[in-house]
Amino acid sequence: MIAVEDARERILGFFNELEAEDRPISESLGQVLSEDIAGSFNVPPWDNSAMDGYAVRAEDIRGASASKPVTLQVIGAAAAGEEPSHRVRRGTAVRIMTGAPLPAGADAVSPFEDTDEEERMSGGRPPKPPKEISVRMSVPPGGNVRPAGGDVAAGETVIKSGSVLRAAEIGVLASLGRGSVRVIRRPVVAVLSTGNELIEPSEPFQPGKIYNSNSYGVAAAVSAAGGIPARLGIARDTVESISEGIREGIASADVVITTAGVSKGDYDLVKDVLAQHGRIELWSVRMRPAKPLAFGMLSGAGGRQVPLLGLPGNPVSSLVAFEQLGRPAILKMLGRHDFERPTVQAVLEEPIFNYDERRVYARAVVVKRNGRYYARLAGGQGSNVLTSMSRANGLAICPEDEPVKEAGQVVTVQMVDWPESVF
Repeated sequence: MIAVEDARERILGFFNELEAEDRPISESLGQVLSEDIAGSFNVPPWDNSAMDGYAVRAEDIRGASASKPVTLQVIGAAAAGEEPSHRVRRGTAVRIMTGAPLPAGADAVSPFEDTDEEERMSGGRPPKPPKEISVRMSVPPGGNVRPAGGDVAAGETVIKSGSVLRAAEIGVLASLGRGSVRVIRRPVVAVLSTGNELIEPSEPFQPGKIYNSNSYGVAAAVSAAGGIPARLGIARDTVESISEGIREGIASADVVITTAGVSKGDYDLVKDVLAQHGRIELWSVRMRPAKPLAFGMLSGAGGRQVPLLGLPGNPVSSLVAFEQLGRPAILKMLGRHDFERPTVQAVLEEPIFNYDERRVYARAVVVKRNGRYYARLAGGQGSNVLTSMSRANGLAICPEDEPVKEAGQVVTVQMVDWPESVF
């Protein structure tokens, strides 16, 4: 057996960042940018009003107050999406809506609430502005005005290559008129379940059979990591059936993930098939759950080389192994460099036992109380107990060289989810 860090390092050595592609911005969330994004024009393109009010000359209302209002002649109105047609001169104002371009001559906006707008508009707002308005508070030059280029200046780089596109970056791209963007493409990940006992969830229950949870759980984990899962269904426990599934994966995917068939049983054939179609690089990692594991390189037509990650068959083992070894590989293909989950130091509320000097990843629920993190086990820790994985928001770690983590001790918890109760 090898340590988790050694296994991860060796596996990641076989993966590289994938090539770039052009994607619509609406479909690029979570992808890594492969070009610098610069503004080709100012955003906003012109000075505009930050609120509903009156566009004025600041010097005209200097010293205005409730006891000493300044009355201005209203010469027109300006709405968002329209080019203003009036010029503000001494003693005049233009009624203006939020986002509307500032009329020529104006250098400030007096909000409605600082005028006698409501008094003059009694009975509802007429379609035309009042003939005059009294301003009851001064505004400095530039007050309540969004300057041209205040968000993005023409020529300014606003998103750098290598950035992960979040909702905010998608919004920035749209504000710059970008309908598509160049990003590192998502890897296609073939997921093949193996086992004579497996049936699909849509099939009627049969004695002696179990539903194929691994294919769906691992495929969902692939999606969550940013990959594109391609479920290949179920291969039976024969060399021919597994070989057929693996050949399909080699032809269509950037990486193949299998579940089950990597232990030492009579029907654990994935390692044998891997050896026939390529080479085995490692198996058996010093972790619990998920000790039985295989990784290697598959050889296809034209010298095509495709990595294969053989996960254990127990459902929790497959998800924990994917979390530690599969997810980082997908992130690297995506062009990401932040492979690690965030961790917290939590006070353990019940013990974690380590029976065989493997690193234990215990399914745990982390909460925050009085400024400290606390972790309790999420339920049964058997590698077949998938419901405790569902309840957990973290994996509490008991190191290889510690036989037990006692209640009251502080443990490192790898957070796989950040619910509101943890903040």
